[in-house]
Amino acid sequence: MNAVRTEIAITGLAAISSAGVGLDPLKETLVSGISALRPVPLDLAGEEGHFWGRAEGFKASDFMPPLKARKFDRCSLFAVVAAGMALQDAGLNPVEFGSSRVGIILGCGFGGIANSEEFLRGYFTKGTDGLVPMLFPNTVPNAPASNASIEHGMKGPNVTFVQRFCSAESAFQMACRFLDEDRADIMLTGGVDELDPFMIEAFRDLGQLRGYAAGFSEGAGILVLEKGAIARSRGARIRATAGDVRTVGRLLPGRESEGIDRIIGTGSKPQLVSLSGVAGEMQSILERLPDVPRLETGRLLGRSLAMGGLSLVSLLLTIPSGGAAVHYSASPEGPYYGIDFSA
Repeated sequence: MNAVRTEIAITGLAAISSAGVGLDPLKETLVSGISALRPVPLDLAGEEGHFWGRAEGFKASDFMPPLKARKFDRCSLFAVVAAGMALQDAGLNPVEFGSSRVGIILGCGFGGIANSEEFLRGYFTKGTDGLVPMLFPNTVPNAPASNASIEHGMKGPNVTFVQRFCSAESAFQMACRFLDEDRADIMLTGGVDELDPFMIEAFRDLGQLRGYAAGFSEGAGILVLEKGAIARSRGARIRATAGDVRTVGRLLPGRESEGIDRIIGTGSKPQLVSLSGVAGEMQSILERLPDVPRLETGRLLGRSLAMGGLSLVSLLLTIPSGGAAVHYSASPEGPYYGIDFSA
């Protein structure tokens, strides 16, 4: 997908991260440049020098009764709460607007992994008698988007992407496409992931704590996208508009430069560039970037498979008024994304 024919406005943002709950803590971290990552306990990592980004400030009881919160996995709690904050930021009630015209597409890497671990542990230790049926619905990656749609009355398209470090960007691309194809008028999109101590132990055993699993984190970054005409008709505040979405599935041997050139694009010079996933580690991307400020939230908030959602929210909070910005994201073996924005 390249050019988007329909004007797509971003009218709402929400963030839950290691920096805190809401947009204000995220802004403070972006401005200060002080990392919100904390040391991984020694008994998990096995050695010092490792950091993670747990959303320690998030408490489900701040948003819903404890009995209600118990039916959700942690990842779904992030999605339900962040979706509600994004809708509030956009001044939107899906039921009043028209539930069937409001959808949600999220990127999600590990989903309710704590529930999955508990569910499978019961089976492997006690057989079928150890299985807890109430855990199973929250073991699948699409549980967060599904739970958020149920809680907030969104009956439009509902899709979940699991696509390595570009899961949120893949979700963003499809959300734009659904608006462009008139499958919906408003789409929530972004990414959500949880971080469980069990994951750190697994990464340690796989030797990945200093590789792709370095600085792993959790949280949610959600954006409200809507057709520009719809946003104006309801008097919504437009934070920015989305431009081209450029993507390449993989870089073909001998034609890597051609693929990178396609991702970089040929548009006007942006005032800000955002790097997510492993884009900041790819020299072939870095050497083609314009000489403008670069935002790499992975160093401040940590990264995970769907933390591109937080990178997108951070970019839109930082983009200069009236300016242009580009978000680049990459996974080790692909895909690769370049997404344009105008404030």
